Amino acid sequence: MPAPVILVHGLRTSATLFRAQVQELTRLGIPADAIDLPGHGRRLEERFTLDAALTSIDDAVTRAEASGSKPYLVGFSLGGYLAIEWVARNPGRVAGLLAAACATVPHPVVMHTWRGIAKVIHRFPDRGRALNDFAVRLLVPEPGATDVIAGGVALEVMDDVLLSLLTLRPVERLREIEEPVLFVNGKLDHVRAHARRYLAATRNARLVTIPGASHMVSVVRPVQFTEALLEGYREATGAPA
Repeated sequence: MPAPVILVHGLRTSATLFRAQVQELTRLGIPADAIDLPGHGRRLEERFTLDAALTSIDDAVTRAEASGSKPYLVGFSLGGYLAIEWVARNPGRVAGLLAAACATVPHPVVMHTWRGIAKVIHRFPDRGRALNDFAVRLLVPEPGATDVIAGGVALEVMDDVLLSLLTLRPVERLREIEEPVLFVNGKLDHVRAHARRYLAATRNARLVTIPGASHMVSVVRPVQFTEALLEGYREATGAPA
């Protein structure tokens, strides 16, 4: 059986973010498991904690290991930061890692500014849901916009997630990773300021920058993102092209 792929979504989204990728992987006969993090998707009622999020990845890897092959781990934005942390803590359990849209080291000024903005938005009668959906539909072409919000919008997790991100040290963690790492960023992504620093810190890494793509690279340029994913998967697992 081909090595499975595990996909970890970003902040406020859910597993449905990866519908296009899961569809293509399934078509190719590659097992795909897009998970929901605590406080997101089918787990909206749960509280987000760093430990619970990392346990979610661990559970998915454990399920994938039953196939007899090391899985390939894909993380987008929040999922990318978490995936880097998990792989550093669990050497040898995955074939490789794709870390997308997470190439900026979380900074206290930025995180606390976002916390303040989120607290203001949460005072809206709908907790900011209409504003979120408007922004997604404005910035993400269909069917990507529908995929982003189809699994629900995690409106209550912002403070917990942003505080958790401040505890992570992605550059230091990348130095500990021996597995091949593929960084994928949109050319227009505001969260790629330290892309070269990430690349330099990692022993076995490659960087792909997708033209015309914003932060939501997997849904704004789904074909190009999936092509990069498959290339990274084949390099890491030895699967035939």
